[in-house]
Amino acid sequence: MTSSEITSQLFSMQDSSYRDFQVKLLPTLVPESVIGVRTPALRDFAKSLLAEAKTSGRKELDSFLSALPHKYFDENQLHAFVLSGKKNFDTCIALLEKFLPFIDNWATCDQLSPKVFKKKRQKLLPFIEKWLSSEKTYVIRFAIGMLMQHFLDDDFSPLYLEKVASIRSQEYYVNMMIAWYFATALAKQYESALPYITQNRLEKWTHNKTIQKAIESFRISQEQKDYLRTLKRA
Repeated sequence: MTSSEITSQLFSMQDSSYRDFQVKLLPTLVPESVIGVRTPALRDFAKSLLAEAKTSGRKELDSFLSALPHKYFDENQLHAFVLSGKKNFDTCIALLEKFLPFIDNWATCDQLSPKVFKKKRQKLLPFIEKWLSSEKTYVIRFAIGMLMQHFLDDDFSPLYLEKVASIRSQEYYVNMMIAWYFATALAKQYESALPYITQNRLEKWTHNKTIQKAIESFRISQEQKDYLRTLKRA
């Protein structure tokens, strides 16, 4: 399926009411860039494209992945789901490095999650460290999201908390992800994460948003929540 055929297929899957709903959630995008394809349908389409490419050996999908920047949000979403299904780490990373600078919204950023990373965490780490130093909002957000997803459990290190805490940004979507990361860290690595709150290591807005999100979490005890409430900054 060629790039133009892929786009035509996306329009054939359009749900106008869902499009109107999505536009409200994506303030960084112009409404005309949103087709309105539901996420399950996009995921299924991505799987079918990957299966077709594997069985046919044709390179049409590669052409779509190279056609950057995409015109439509739904094309970006489809691109993200295709990359998430790639099974070879090196291939996935190469494609990801080309795609990341063109991500222009939180949804594509957050739904981009290659499954192959779960088995290749240590190979992934140097890329995360590079992305953290990017000047692009959604590259930084993606890097923090990967640390949150893959390095707050068995492969956790307090050094990762320090890396995220050292980020200073005026971008809402970066600071929100920092808050999300530290709220999750409080749920999974409470003793290591707590000093970043008690010592006011985060910017005020991010600090208070972290506490808010942590208090909303079912993974944090009531005693911990009560204590975190006392740490809010006026």
